[in-house]
Amino acid sequence: MSETVRTQPLDGPADGSAAPVEPVRARWTVSVTTLAMALVAVCLAIGLAATVSPRVLIPGLPDAGRLVEYATPGVKALFDLTAALTVGWLLAAVVLVPPREQGRLDVGGYRAVRAASLAAWVWAAAALALVPLTYADTYGGSLVDALSADTVIQGVSVSDAIRGYLIAAVLAALVAVLARVVLRRPWAGALLVMALIGVLPQAVGGHAAQSGDHDVAVDTMIYHLVGVSAWVGGLVALLGLVRQRVAHLDVIARRYSAMALVAFVVVALSGLINAWVRLAAVNDLWLTDYGRLVLAKAALLITLGLLGWRHRARTLRTLGDGSDRRPFLRLAVVEVLIMAATLGVAAALARTASPPTSAAVPSDIELLLGFDISGPPTVGRLLLDWRIDWILGPAVVAAAVLYLVGVRRLRRRGDDWSRGRTAAWLGGCAMVLVATSSGLGRYAEAQFSIHMIAHMVLGMMAPILLVLGGPTTLALRVLPAARRGEVSGLREAIVAGVHSPVTRFLTHPLIVFALFIGSFFAVYFTPLFDAMIGSHLGHLIMNVHFLAVGYLYYWVIIGVDPTPRRLQPLVKLGLLLGALPFHAFFGLALMNSHTAMAAGYYTGLVPWNTDLVSDQRLGGAIAWGATEIPIIIVVIALLAQWAKSDEREAARSDRTTTRGAADDELDAYNAMLAGLAERQRVRQPDAVPPGDGR
Repeated sequence: MSETVRTQPLDGPADGSAAPVEPVRARWTVSVTTLAMALVAVCLAIGLAATVSPRVLIPGLPDAGRLVEYATPGVKALFDLTAALTVGWLLAAVVLVPPREQGRLDVGGYRAVRAASLAAWVWAAAALALVPLTYADTYGGSLVDALSADTVIQGVSVSDAIRGYLIAAVLAALVAVLARVVLRRPWAGALLVMALIGVLPQAVGGHAAQSGDHDVAVDTMIYHLVGVSAWVGGLVALLGLVRQRVAHLDVIARRYSAMALVAFVVVALSGLINAWVRLAAVNDLWLTDYGRLVLAKAALLITLGLLGWRHRARTLRTLGDGSDRRPFLRLAVVEVLIMAATLGVAAALARTASPPTSAAVPSDIELLLGFDISGPPTVGRLLLDWRIDWILGPAVVAAAVLYLVGVRRLRRRGDDWSRGRTAAWLGGCAMVLVATSSGLGRYAEAQFSIHMIAHMVLGMMAPILLVLGGPTTLALRVLPAARRGEVSGLREAIVAGVHSPVTRFLTHPLIVFALFIGSFFAVYFTPLFDAMIGSHLGHLIMNVHFLAVGYLYYWVIIGVDPTPRRLQPLVKLGLLLGALPFHAFFGLALMNSHTAMAAGYYTGLVPWNTDLVSDQRLGGAIAWGATEIPIIIVVIALLAQWAKSDEREAARSDRTTTRGAADDELDAYNAMLAGLAERQRVRQPDAVPPGDGR
């Protein structure tokens, strides 16, 4: 972006020393490349959309016109590109560019954040433009009619895609504004999280929301969107940082290389699974427009993979040793243009009619949930009827494996690690896996009482075991520390994150208490529950929210990892006991309810759940009674930690007292010697002092 190249010559050293300045045309290389990417993506999306069958073909709807037909994929391509650029520039500031002391952004990080602000403004504008365009394209009518406020409100209420574009517009605008004042890496990380949240709602639009298995399609699309954003946006950010000759280019290149390899694998696998879910037969790949676009996108991805391999093998090595950077720049420009073409194909693919499904007609439950349910919940079905949650499932499996790898490294070098902590961590991961991927997770999307069981496991049981596992402490002991003069690494980033202002704010007793208690009432006693329960992404957001808030709450109370705040045991006990009446009131309110929540979603969803109010009251009883076991575990852990703390304090006091007594004895002995010397001097006044020359 042009904002990133105004403060100094692009080829000038980052320390401001004298260096030859290239002609003026080189100042705009990154900006011109970005504009070329936008032009390629938009033109290719429009051209392909004009030659393939549209995704929505509903008889009786009025024609939206050629303007809407061609502008929608073009603006969608611009939306995808600028979203990727925003995420990529923020990733550069948070992950790629090493910060200065105390987490302050380096010159390269500061410029990356400013470039993210510019990209976010275009992203927000494209998202706003897609709101009326999508409404007109989906429901028919002219673009002028779709611009009215009533039409926009109606579209937001009935369409996940339109709602996602509006959310993205709001978040992109916030990122654009806040990025102008961010100077520290933790706050840049908060903006990165905000940008990623703005990307996620797009996973429920397009083909991901159609027919069966759309839960798998949504999960894989989330991987796809995040991977593309990191890969495409990260390469553009790397290109800009190289043109500016910022410091530590060798470190930046190595970090991007590792990130790009992971992103390529994620994008390839998620795209393959997502296309397989949509295709009814293999020959659909060459017999349908959708399949041919999938093949074209796959060919572009393979080309990008080969170019990435060439980068890793040759050009990235030259960035840190002062060699000629022109081979990297030329190859990177070609690569980002191919990436832009891939985004254009993807935008056209999202609007292309998918192949007809197989002859098997999916049930109403399968159309709504993405999968079928065999019958009423039983203990066997809840435990054995598994369907993997492709977001939290792989996440907790990877967390368990990494934890075991860390423990093994500690023990191989002779250090010990508590078996109890290992068991607690693995038990917490197993609970998350069961709550989201077993029959419990399957039935939680269809019945409120089962949903409440999963909520209690994710929000109250699993976090207790996870915080007792001490993952941060294990990571700090395993990861190597940067030596003096070296660039800070992952260990220093973890330490900075733990003690960052964001973490310090979230771990304030009043804040964490309000988050933990307020979540129950904000989710279930507001329209928020009705809005989220009807989509797979909403279920995923609730699961992640309950798990994260529960972890934060119990980390402050009984966590073995270091926290930015040292709380007294009585304060921790107050946080624990203070939540009991609020939690009891929440459960009793559900038990005494007379109106079913999300009745439009649950009514007729499963044939055995006919009395929604009774099932909701059962969920309230589960919430009311589920606090006993967690409270007992937490109280025992808190008292044990309190006792150990007292023992350590007593031992420290004993050492201080012993040291003080020894010092007193030494002082008394020295005083005695000084007294004897003084008496001897008095008795022999004429004695010749030692060393006297007489």
